[in-house]
Amino acid sequence: MSGSDPGRKNEIVVVTGPAGSGRSTAIGALEDLGFEAIDNMPISLMPRLFAGPPLGRPVVVGIDPRNRDFAVDRLMDTIERVEREADVKSVLTYLECDASTLIRRYNETRRRHPLSPSESPRVGIEREIGLLAPLKSRADVLIDTSGLTPHDLRAEMGRLFGSGAKTGELVVGLESFSYKRGTPRGIDMVIDVRFLRNPHWDPELRPQDGRCEAVQNFVKADPSFNPFYEKLLDLLRFLLPAYRMEGKSYFSLGLGCTGGRHRSVTLVETLAKTLAREGWQVSTRHRDLERVTPAAPGIGVNPA
Repeated sequence: MSGSDPGRKNEIVVVTGPAGSGRSTAIGALEDLGFEAIDNMPISLMPRLFAGPPLGRPVVVGIDPRNRDFAVDRLMDTIERVEREADVKSVLTYLECDASTLIRRYNETRRRHPLSPSESPRVGIEREIGLLAPLKSRADVLIDTSGLTPHDLRAEMGRLFGSGAKTGELVVGLESFSYKRGTPRGIDMVIDVRFLRNPHWDPELRPQDGRCEAVQNFVKADPSFNPFYEKLLDLLRFLLPAYRMEGKSYFSLGLGCTGGRHRSVTLVETLAKTLAREGWQVSTRHRDLERVTPAAPGIGVNPA
């Protein structure tokens, strides 16, 4: 994509996370979306960036926790100051990645970790994760990059910050998953849908997935589906406006079943359409379905 969305010109996205988590990829993705990109900016210089004329386009700033003036409190204070003085909306985006994946990535590049130049990369990685823990807990958007390729991460940044997303609006992330492979990291809320009828046991439906109308009809025919779905909608209709009023930028909901192929996918697809019709921005991902099949057309952000 090229060009910026004039409706987003007063937005600053701050991207941080441990070395090796994909920060440069994420920043590059937003630059391709029309953001002005600035990486490795010292925190002390951030207010100067916004002290001049009003922004002509949205800005993405990469914060490297290894900079000499880095401190979590200083970063949060600076972001609040910039928001107040420059009249911008900030979105703190944290890229999370498990230590074993970071270690593997460092071993592949044969680089030394900057926080442990004379020791094992594992030592530096663990130090950095501990250093950033308070920042992770305060992030507006949390993305687990452990199982993502660079292409996946770029696509996720596009879903969250592309032309379909609106400044200041809450983005609802819906993710289907298989309990066999564990719950997704960084999810705000998890719902177990394994109580619904399982299309896996129908020989004709087993090869299909929850994006297929026949599978969806099978799941929705369960007598428990409608009461459950209405209660889930009632909960979200209460929570989402409250999160938006609180200033939250991103809310993620995981829906899990045994294989992550039929029931959870059906719920994500159905819920995404309902929430989009009600005016919410929705980002969808089928974590375990993506391991074996390409994403179906239309998966991504549903603009309000």
